[in-house]
Amino acid sequence: MFKKTLHRQLYLSYLLITLLALGSIGWYTVNAFENFYYEQTSADLEARARLIQDQVSSRFNSGNHLELERLAQILGQTGLQRVTLVFPDGVVAGDSDENPSSMDNHADRPEVKDALAGGTGTSVRNSKTLGTNLMYVALPVYHQGQLAGVLRLSIPLTVIDKTLKGMLWKIVLAGLLIALAATPVSLYISGRISRPLSEMKEHAEQFAAGQLDTRIRVEGPEDVVRLAESLNSMAVQLDERLRTVTAQRNEQEAILSSMVEGVIAVDSGQKVISLNQAAARLLDVPNGFQSGQPLTGVLRNKQLQEFVKKALSSSETVEADILIYRGESEQVLKVIGAALRDVAQTPIGAVIVVNDITRLKRLENMRRDFVANVSHELKTPITSIKGFIETLLGGAMESPEDSKRFLEIVESQAERLNAIIDDLLSLSQLEQDSELVEIEIQEGLLKPVLEMAVRVCSVNASKKNILLEIDCPENIRAPLHPQLFEQALINLVDNAIKYSQPSTQVRVAVSSDKGGIKVAVTDEGRGIEKEHFPRLFERFYRVDRDRSREMGGTGLGLAIVKHIAQVHGGSVSVDSTVGKGSTFRIHLPAKRLS
Repeated sequence: MFKKTLHRQLYLSYLLITLLALGSIGWYTVNAFENFYYEQTSADLEARARLIQDQVSSRFNSGNHLELERLAQILGQTGLQRVTLVFPDGVVAGDSDENPSSMDNHADRPEVKDALAGGTGTSVRNSKTLGTNLMYVALPVYHQGQLAGVLRLSIPLTVIDKTLKGMLWKIVLAGLLIALAATPVSLYISGRISRPLSEMKEHAEQFAAGQLDTRIRVEGPEDVVRLAESLNSMAVQLDERLRTVTAQRNEQEAILSSMVEGVIAVDSGQKVISLNQAAARLLDVPNGFQSGQPLTGVLRNKQLQEFVKKALSSSETVEADILIYRGESEQVLKVIGAALRDVAQTPIGAVIVVNDITRLKRLENMRRDFVANVSHELKTPITSIKGFIETLLGGAMESPEDSKRFLEIVESQAERLNAIIDDLLSLSQLEQDSELVEIEIQEGLLKPVLEMAVRVCSVNASKKNILLEIDCPENIRAPLHPQLFEQALINLVDNAIKYSQPSTQVRVAVSSDKGGIKVAVTDEGRGIEKEHFPRLFERFYRVDRDRSREMGGTGLGLAIVKHIAQVHGGSVSVDSTVGKGSTFRIHLPAKRLS
């Protein structure tokens, strides 16, 4: 099946119009010639009939059939036409070609009817007698004013038919020649019209493919040229709008990609339209996400799915905190959802913003615990001091022994209160200095700092007969602030001494690799359960509160160690086995992080 191209349709249309015009002209010409020949033949027969009309009028009066038959034969041979003489009653009196006695009554013949009525009758029909088409002309014959009969002349139309057929073939041949001559003209004209349109079609396909920098240059009719100019103008406008849309889309994608918050857009059918990288990371969206996927296939959390449904059906902004478990850890997400509406305020979807507030929740819990802990830690010595002072004021001062004992307790509690305040001030100063002023870190030998810290703690160690051991290469160097790092080591070694059994060993070891330097303080104490590891370095967090207070701890030592490690760009960690001891490590980077 051939393609209905414009060029082919125009060509076929022109050719069809040409053939129809030639056919119409040929048909009209043949009909005109046919009518002309028939009229001429009819007039000729009528003229012949009038010439012999007077000759037969007197013979009809005699009523002699034989005489009329011979007259018909003579007249037919003389004029090369068929002559038929008919009585008024329709009986054939004579015929130049047939025996009158064998012929039917002619009263019902159309031309005979007209002649009997006093007019001239003309008719063309096929003769049953001769088996060919004949033209008949009949005239009434009068004798002394009375109708005597009918004179009918007829002639075969074979010659006319042959002439018309010859003319028809000539017209058909001429039409074919004209059609052949019109073919290249039609092709040329249709090509001039369709070629520019084909070029515009190709350019339009390029526009559709995004090649909007091409331009159409065609020549032809003014309408075609204007159409090309309109397409060029459309391409320019589309290019500008696409650039604008692309720039806006890139800006939106850049904004969404750089956002810490996760953003999810869903349509009214609960299919995910888009989500940014933060949302994929926070919600563990499977790899290979494609726009249009069902919500249940993207968000695997039931709470999130219910929240999105609520946002889609709500006319106001909705909020919720959702808890997600990742292995042994918990993650708290703050989700805010709002319905999307079109110009007619018809809901078309919803946008969900996801924030990870795990750290904020943890800090909030730490702040709450810190307030509670610091209140408790401060209240205990203050209550003790207040109680003993009231006891002294109540009369215990009169007993020197009781007064001295109570005052010693008051002094001990005051020293404990002062130690807590000093540690709090140290922590506050560490935080402020690290945020406001760059603490000066210099590279130096590490072993002298370790030796100084061990020397400070040696008095308490000797009281419990604990051996302090240092394992550090002489030449190892590290970027550090000597006084701060010494304080961190003192806290770790002092804790190890407090929680170790007498006659055991505390070891300070240093190791280095490509990742940096590790300073480990290992004891042989009772150990710590793993459930306490995540919060060991929080302020006032105690594994065993009563035992820690008995040993004089403020609950801030490990928090100070963590902050000092962070000031050096490092971190802290702990390993412990219950009943065997613990190892606290300070990790220093190879180069201090700026």
